[in-house]
Amino acid sequence: MINRIVLLFFILFGSSELLSQEILCNVRVITDKEIQISDRQKLQTLQKSVREFVNNRKWTNEVFIEDERIEFNISFNILSKISTDRYAGTLQIQYSRPVFNSSYYSPILNYLDDEIEFDYIETQPLDYNENTHESNLSAILSYYTYIIIGLDYSTFSPNADNIYLQKAKKIVENAQSAPEGGWKAFESNKNRYWLAEELLDAKYSSFHDVLYNYHRQGLDIMNEDNEKGRGYVTESIESMRKIKQLNPTAFILQLFFNSKADEISNIYSNAYQDEKNRVYKLLTELDPSNLNKYNKIKENNASNAFPNSR
Repeated sequence: MINRIVLLFFILFGSSELLSQEILCNVRVITDKEIQISDRQKLQTLQKSVREFVNNRKWTNEVFIEDERIEFNISFNILSKISTDRYAGTLQIQYSRPVFNSSYYSPILNYLDDEIEFDYIETQPLDYNENTHESNLSAILSYYTYIIIGLDYSTFSPNADNIYLQKAKKIVENAQSAPEGGWKAFESNKNRYWLAEELLDAKYSSFHDVLYNYHRQGLDIMNEDNEKGRGYVTESIESMRKIKQLNPTAFILQLFFNSKADEISNIYSNAYQDEKNRVYKLLTELDPSNLNKYNKIKENNASNAFPNSR
């Protein structure tokens, strides 16, 4: 992957053909068996419309080259048809960040949003207005796109002024009078409202330091200096204590460890035994729900720094 630090070089001296949109979103729409064949065909058109909406839109003021595009996957599972053009189901969002000098992608967000309800009319193009809530479908797509861009930037830049997370929060604010769920604080303590809220809450500012230190200072150097990189990962995990102490049920705490549990287990599989013991004890305190995965840390079998590549 070409580091963004040298992006200016390509803008000034490289070929304009290298310049690209910021996003590469892979879209999948699957349907329940009870959905009629005519609707299945319509939802295939939805898949194309969503892909074009996310990938063809300019989401930032930055200039990206092709290798710098932020790639993520979204998968709609349409479970019911509410009316002629209205559907309900779930949305799986998966984003992984490329690790420098490797073919490995580190998972950042892996979340199932089960409050998905929207209208889709084939003849009407998807559009997004940042000042109003016009379409729940385009609002959801724009929201998660900005969340992912914001998270990506946090892993590359320390103390970044994250305007993209602010844009995601603006979408939440616009949706407060929307009839659909997922946008309001009182509906749940783990939904779109709380994800944007916690990512921008000053008391959780250490979370963005964690993202930067874990990825840019830790994973990105592990192929050159495994122990040094692992040391930054350990410091990052320890920093999550602050969030745990502030709010043991914080949404971002859960999302972080649900995405990272397998990766963390593998990172420490070839660590020194005292380091394993220290990290294992820390993880049992911070993330007991994934203890079955962390039990692998106690095993003595060494492996590569990263679990797999793509």
